[in-house]
Amino acid sequence: MSEALTLKQQAVRDFIEAYRQREGVSPSLREIQAHFGFASPNAAAKHLAALRRKGVVQRSAGRARGLVLSESADRLISEIPILGAIPAGRPIGESEERDGCVRVDLDTLGIPKNARTFALRVRGDSMTGAHILDGDIVILELKPPSHGRVVAALIDGESTLKTFLVRAGKPYLRAENPNYPDLIPAQELVIQGVMVALLRQARS
Repeated sequence: MSEALTLKQQAVRDFIEAYRQREGVSPSLREIQAHFGFASPNAAAKHLAALRRKGVVQRSAGRARGLVLSESADRLISEIPILGAIPAGRPIGESEERDGCVRVDLDTLGIPKNARTFALRVRGDSMTGAHILDGDIVILELKPPSHGRVVAALIDGESTLKTFLVRAGKPYLRAENPNYPDLIPAQELVIQGVMVALLRQARS
């Protein structure tokens, strides 16, 4: 078991973790010094030495900004807001307001640290062929869609979760359930996000 941390050591450790989650890299010695108002970088270095001795942080050899929190194993944990529900069925009005958030490991999901993401709860069964079920949470990234990707879209003013396709240069949406028709925009099709991950809670 590692030694207990002093209040200042705990604060330094928490700052490193928060900085890594926000920036994707560890803070430099001078950034730690500036954040805590230490008189010199040496004071920050002493706290880091104590954290290394207690097994809380380690430094990756050959890497600038190579501080790694031992217990986080260099993971990037991010809180992604859940912006309500989206129909995976026939389109309805825009999704509900923010409904909490999900904590995810960006590295494990393969999501870039600088990605602009949000999450939605799935309602309906039109995407079961893509293994997206009612009650799932989809994580979406704000980026241009490509052919065959699952997207959250606003089609003629109504929101839905479907597969984005382009045929003869014209985009349309396809359900992954034969009981639902293709959706061809009459006026506009706005892609609100591209699905990059799917979360599913255990069902009783």
